[in-house]
Amino acid sequence: MTEVQVERTLDRLAHEIIERNRGVEKLVVVGIRTTGATLAHRLTDRINGIEKSNIASIDLDVTPFRDDQPFQLSESTLPDLTGKAVLLVDDVLFTGRTARAALDAVVRSGRPASIQLLVLIDRGHREYPIQPDYVGRVMPTKHKERVEVDSHASVVDIIE
Repeated sequence: MTEVQVERTLDRLAHEIIERNRGVEKLVVVGIRTTGATLAHRLTDRINGIEKSNIASIDLDVTPFRDDQPFQLSESTLPDLTGKAVLLVDDVLFTGRTARAALDAVVRSGRPASIQLLVLIDRGHREYPIQPDYVGRVMPTKHKERVEVDSHASVVDIIE
């Protein structure tokens, strides 16, 4: 994806989020570190521009919640999310392990009204039954390929 395509995609996703949530009054945007957090900040800026709102995005480190790391007892760094519409943002959805870890972190921070998942790229190959609510682009890949998102230049490449 070129820079123009990424920018256009983020604009489309911002409008979809606003429409599906009937505004942004209860919306909390949580970006999965590191590239997901960068995308979350950019998306939040767009939403705020459209809605004339002042929502903030929160960065989330999911490392302590991953099942492929040694177990670490960790407190969530998220605020109380009870009653909120939580939007998890990540750059690439592949196996679903990172999204599952983010879900664990969110549910430890209260009982949200809803949890939605937005990804810029969905490349398939799930190991968990995770399905995104918002997708920038579906990019079928081989299992050994990598998808790299340069969040500063807004470019997406597939690397073999």
